Amino acid sequence: MKKYIFLLFICPLFFTALNAQEKLSEANYRVYSVKQGKEVSLKEITADMDNYDVLFFGEEHNDSVTHFLEQSMFRLMQAKYGDKLALSMEMFDRDVQTVMDEYLSGAIREKNFTKDARVWSNYRDYKPMVEFAKEKGLYVICANAPSRYTNIAGRKGQDSLKLLSKTAKQYFAPLPYKIATGDYYNKLMEMSGHTVSPTKDTAKPKAPAMSMGNFDLITAQSLWDATMAYSIARYYKKHKDHKIMQVNGRFHSDQGFAVAAQLANYNKKIKRLIISTGSDDAFPNINWADHKKDGDYIIITDPKVPRTYTE
Repeated sequence: MKKYIFLLFICPLFFTALNAQEKLSEANYRVYSVKQGKEVSLKEITADMDNYDVLFFGEEHNDSVTHFLEQSMFRLMQAKYGDKLALSMEMFDRDVQTVMDEYLSGAIREKNFTKDARVWSNYRDYKPMVEFAKEKGLYVICANAPSRYTNIAGRKGQDSLKLLSKTAKQYFAPLPYKIATGDYYNKLMEMSGHTVSPTKDTAKPKAPAMSMGNFDLITAQSLWDATMAYSIARYYKKHKDHKIMQVNGRFHSDQGFAVAAQLANYNKKIKRLIISTGSDDAFPNINWADHKKDGDYIIITDPKVPRTYTE
C-alpha cells in the first residue's frame, strides 16, 4: 500500500540483504509469461517491450531480489533502447522534479539531493537505478503526488483541492481525477476490512466511501494513482518514441488496477505491459495459476533471501 500504511523501519537485515544482492542469480527467482504459459527470461520481456510503451514493474518494497531484478531490467532496456528510455518512480513526488533534474545533471551533490528530494528510508534499494540513469543521461520522472495533498483529499474531499494555488496544482493530477471503482474499489475495501457494497457499480454517487475514521482512503489513494498515471502520460506526450519503465508497489499495477487503469484516462493509446513480483513460500515449485491474474509477466522471488527491512 502507500505511505499511510507503509512505514519503513531499517534494521540489521537491511545490511544483510545489501550483501546478499551481490550473490543473487537466476536461482533466486522465476519469471512466467502469462501469454505464453511458460517460464521465460528477463531478456524476453525486454524483447516484448517492442510492442509496448510503458513497462509497469510492480514490487514489494522490501524484497531485495525484486530490487536486483529492477536494476537488471532497467539495464537491459537501456542496452536495447539507449537514450530513448525514461525511468518513472513512485518513490519521488512531483514537487521534487527540479531537485532530481539538478542531481542528474551533476549540479548538486548527493547529500543535498537525498535531503531535498525527501528520499524514502530505503533509498539504497533504488539508488542503483538513479545512479545508472545519471550515468547514461536518462530522464527520471518523479511521478507521485506529495502526501500533503493526498491527505487533504482524504480529509476534506477532492473538491478541497480546488482551493489550492496554481503552483500547488502542478504537483498532482488535474481536477477532477477519477475515483477508484469496480474491482479495484472492492479490493481497497477488503484490504481495509470494510464490507463491500452490494452494488457493483461503485461509480454511482451512493456508493459508500471507505474511510479510516474520517479519512476517505479511496479518494486519497486515487489521487496517488491518478497522479502517477498523469506523470507518465505527460512525459509520453512529448516523447512518443521513448519507452518508460514505471516502478511502483505492486498494489498500484497488479491486475491492471490503480495507476495502470488510470493511465487510460489520460491516453487510451498508450500500450502497457505489467510485471508483478512477489514471494511465494512454495518457491521454486510454483503454481502459476495462483498468480497469473496479476500481470502479463509474473516474477516469484525466493523467500529465503533476507528482506531489506522488516515491516
